[in-house]
Amino acid sequence: QVQLVESGGGLVQAGGSLRLSCTASGSIFSMDNMGWYRQAPGKQRELVASITSGGTTTYADSVKGRFTISRDNAKNTVYLQMTSLKAEDTAVYYCKAWTTWRIDWGQGTQVTVSS
Repeated sequence: QVQLVESGGGLVQAGGSLRLSCTASGSIFSMDNMGWYRQAPGKQRELVASITSGGTTTYADSVKGRFTISRDNAKNTVYLQMTSLKAEDTAVYYCKAWTTWRIDWGQGTQVTVSS
């Protein structure tokens, strides 16, 4: 059974930085594509950034130049470095792992940016 555990969320002032981590267990992490999604109150869950098993990255337009996704296969962990945070980045951030035959989600971590 795959488990994804997110950490690193919290309260930060606008303009500040946070780094989210998602550690996986129960899978061959190096084969997983990984992503960060977020869901703000009253809104749909949206893709923030993703990184494939081969290291190709994708970003939402709203975070390009501010957020960086990376992975450490030796630690079974994917990171989301967030800088220049804005109030509109406030949301629950979820980690997602997927292959062609399965999708798994973490439980989420709250990020709150005060303006």
